[in-house]
Amino acid sequence: MIRNFTAGKPLKLILSFSIPMLFGNLFQQLYNMADSMVVGKFVSKEALAAVGSVGSLSFMILGFVSGMCIGFCVPVSRFLGAKNDEMIRSCWFHIMGISLAVTLILTVLMHFITRPLLHLMKTPDNIIADADIYIRIIVYGLIATVFYNIQACVMRALGDSRTPLYFLIISAVLNVALDLVFVLMCGFGVSGTAYATIIAQGISGILCFFYMRRRFPVLRLTRADFRFDKHTARLLLGNSLPMAFQFSITAIGAIILQSAVNALGSDAVAAITASNKVSLIMLQPLETVGITMATYCSQNLGAQKPKRIFQGVLTGAKINLIYAVAAGLTLFFFGAHISALFIKGDEFPALLPNIKMFLRFNGLLCPLLATLFIFRNAIQGLGYGALATLAGVFELAARAGMAFAVAAFGFGAICFASPSAWAAALVFLVPAYLTVRAHVRREVPETGED
Repeated sequence: MIRNFTAGKPLKLILSFSIPMLFGNLFQQLYNMADSMVVGKFVSKEALAAVGSVGSLSFMILGFVSGMCIGFCVPVSRFLGAKNDEMIRSCWFHIMGISLAVTLILTVLMHFITRPLLHLMKTPDNIIADADIYIRIIVYGLIATVFYNIQACVMRALGDSRTPLYFLIISAVLNVALDLVFVLMCGFGVSGTAYATIIAQGISGILCFFYMRRRFPVLRLTRADFRFDKHTARLLLGNSLPMAFQFSITAIGAIILQSAVNALGSDAVAAITASNKVSLIMLQPLETVGITMATYCSQNLGAQKPKRIFQGVLTGAKINLIYAVAAGLTLFFFGAHISALFIKGDEFPALLPNIKMFLRFNGLLCPLLATLFIFRNAIQGLGYGALATLAGVFELAARAGMAFAVAAFGFGAICFASPSAWAAALVFLVPAYLTVRAHVRREVPETGED
């Protein structure tokens, strides 16, 4: 079903689109979460640290392709709002070709630089071998991840946030089952969890492919659609590359920070890994509403309804801030207890103080993240992806600064790194959003009310 964001109450539309996508994103988090839980509970804290130590490196790679896919869908949503089926099909053809080329380039590049990056990140000697195995398998299976993401993002751009959820639930359950089989029955250790992740995502992609061929006539390509068009390619790259680089720039800051964590030893790495898993689950709704705003803004821009755009942005901001307060309180009071899911019982007490400190800092300041997601995705959806990239530079600078502060303040600097990055990004994003809003109101004629 194609969902139209250009008519109806914004609150109802945003929530009805966000909730299925939220469950999809939560199940997607189960991939890495299941990996960490299985190795942390059934192997060792060193295995947990190995998986966690490459989290920022994995985010740099997967974040690049995820940002690219999200950026691709901005023009798709805009053409849906403008009711231009021919351009939607042209975008779909070019998205597939560009995605394949980018994936091959990234896979070859990472094959050669993965191990040097782990050394540069000061990965502890007792976990570097497992860390290298895990990240290499993830890189070699990147094509499966991209295959699923481009299809899920296009479906969401067309207003269908439920179908990707259904397929993702199936593959998430399969991922957990394969984790247990490969680790407990086959004894593959860290490598088994990586194989499980890739296989599960590949199945998601295959299921999406056959579904889309049947359910979305607008995506059925004819012979006339199989032609390269410079304008379409330039439009897609202009929207996707800034978003991809924004994710990667943020990840570079995380890599610099991870290097500082690694220098503190495998116990610190394990504590951060468990804490991050809890944070990702609790704060996922904030990102989900943010991504919804990109689709919402794009469709209404295509339909030339600027008043409706900014009414929706305000509604999305209210939703995120209300949830951020509730999530922050949960992290502050209960987050450390939830983290026990990822750690063996006899190893948990030694990690508890650092976990508690990290989650309390992040919980108190997560309203900053709530606001960041709204402004960044609204700007992206309105076609100003380069501004989102510049916001990533501010995040990079803040995380790098906290990494250098570790020498003086120890683990406390790590705890304050993400909140400082959110605040730094908002210093740029708030005036950027106000500027974009003024430009859209001035340049886009209002075609009518709902």
